[in-house]
Amino acid sequence: MQERYTQLAPDLKISRLLTGLWQIADMERDGQSLDLEQAAQYMEEYTDKGLVTFDMADHYGSAELIAGIFGKTAAGGPAQFFTKWVPDVQAKRGKETVRKAIELSLQRLQQDQLDLLQYHAWNYADPAWLDDLFWLQELKEEGLIRHLGLTNFDAAHLNMVLESGIEVISNQVSYSLLDQRASGGLSAVCQKHGVHLLAYGTLAGGLLSDKWLGRPERPVDQMDTWSQMKYKRFLDIAGGWTALQELLQALRSIADEHGVSIANVATKYIMEQHAVGGVIVGARLGQSKHIKDNLKLFDFTISAANLQSIKEIIQGFQPIPGDCGDEYRKPPFLTAAGDLSHHLTHFPPPYPVKSQGPGRAQALSGTIWEDLAGFSRAIKQGDRILVSGTTATHGDKMIGGNDPAAQAHFVLDKIEGAIQSLGGKLEDVVRTRVYIQNMDDWEPISRAHGQRFAHIQPANTLIRADLIGDGYLVEMEAEAVIRG
Repeated sequence: MQERYTQLAPDLKISRLLTGLWQIADMERDGQSLDLEQAAQYMEEYTDKGLVTFDMADHYGSAELIAGIFGKTAAGGPAQFFTKWVPDVQAKRGKETVRKAIELSLQRLQQDQLDLLQYHAWNYADPAWLDDLFWLQELKEEGLIRHLGLTNFDAAHLNMVLESGIEVISNQVSYSLLDQRASGGLSAVCQKHGVHLLAYGTLAGGLLSDKWLGRPERPVDQMDTWSQMKYKRFLDIAGGWTALQELLQALRSIADEHGVSIANVATKYIMEQHAVGGVIVGARLGQSKHIKDNLKLFDFTISAANLQSIKEIIQGFQPIPGDCGDEYRKPPFLTAAGDLSHHLTHFPPPYPVKSQGPGRAQALSGTIWEDLAGFSRAIKQGDRILVSGTTATHGDKMIGGNDPAAQAHFVLDKIEGAIQSLGGKLEDVVRTRVYIQNMDDWEPISRAHGQRFAHIQPANTLIRADLIGDGYLVEMEAEAVIRG
């Protein structure tokens, strides 16, 4: 039998197959309510089989309450509860907001310390997410949080977090045969820093299972669950129903070879990928368990030939657009609703804006340099936005450590935030100027610029210059013209 557990951290050994409780929210939609005590009892069926790690979030309906009840029952036994905090970006944020969110999860889970708290950032251009993480790090040092993780972070921002000294051990992202975004740069960053990926959506809401082999296509709005609705949108981009059936037939052939299910093969493929520490499979407590079938994951070895044949098939799929987590940040919004209406109504301006008279406004990011030298982060005059020279400064911190790419990405976040605050978007940029301290850093900084502007390609100049301030490796400025 293969190893069922993985060492996520020196003091945290978890099940390689995690049980996801996101479907509790779906079971409670339209005003339905669960019997919390009964639902908690169903969790014992998982721990009895060694599936001791449960994943949930503050917005998964009653998931935290159910887990808290289970954890306090005599029959509960050892169990690990991983949860998430997804901040309300439309509400006022601050240090106390972060503490209250963690204390609420602790209260619901009836625990003194969270095993793993995973954080989601909505808009990288709004640096409030960094404040949240620095405050979460303080709560970790205080003992309320055992370990910090992230969810839906891309490679650039995971690297930025780590290079800024924030201690995270995991990043939970969508990762399946239909969605291979995590297999590139994100996996490389994880391997470099010793961070594990926790893969969700691995069965694409159940579409990657025997249930859908040979079945006729159903439109998104006729799917039974939120998960099915969400991943049907992924499928429509990746290749559609015909491509799914071809994949399922190939998986069925491999499954027959090993005497297992299609779901087993689809899950095993992701479990064997680089940097993957665990795979999360959703459960509808008391309704749909699949425990016996899921445990077969540890009874067979998927061969190199099997892996190669699957890889060849999925290479023919269209890539999911953007990077990991972009489905929650920019169109196309690959959510159950096809938009962010279940989560928020709008992204607020990242920086405060002041009017300077008719047709003119300024955005301020609040760094010490703006007051010291008397300038604005950006000025809007008519339809033009001019962004000042910008470094990796955030409050009294320098973001990105001594990593030139991490600093460059944060600089670009700040530039995008200033432009958003003044009513524009990154696509409106027509010119950038990049100043670098060390000529040896030109390539990682240029690659960061290229990642963000590849689809825009503004006019650009790169200059070697002595930058003011210890540790700063790059400074950038930008000009944008808002298009009607």
